Amino acid sequence: MEQKRQLSFFKNYFHDFFDPLKESVKDKIDQILFMVRIAERIPGKFFQHMRGTDGLFEIRVEYQSNIYRIFCCFDEGNLVVLFNGFQKKTQKTPRKEIEKALRIKDEYFEQKRKSK
Repeated sequence: MEQKRQLSFFKNYFHDFFDPLKESVKDKIDQILFMVRIAERIPGKFFQHMRGTDGLFEIRVEYQSNIYRIFCCFDEGNLVVLFNGFQKKTQKTPRKEIEKALRIKDEYFEQKRKSK
């Protein structure tokens, strides 16, 4: 299977979310991340642009009756940079989670700019 996208994990933000999860949830997230890497077109059910956020996306994972979201963005074409994640417990995505993801995204691009 040809890989369409590469995944990158910025600092420990993703792992801080991922590591404490149950193995069954981790397996489901791994399945979705694999699909993000190989799918020609990622179904909207699993990947969606966050309106009004200037390039922030969310990876959507449902497992049993739980919903998880992982924020990310694109960089240099086919690179998907993963940021923070959380378990969604309300209908709307909490604003504080979006703001956190936007801060991390800014931090990522600032660090990249400084390293050039």
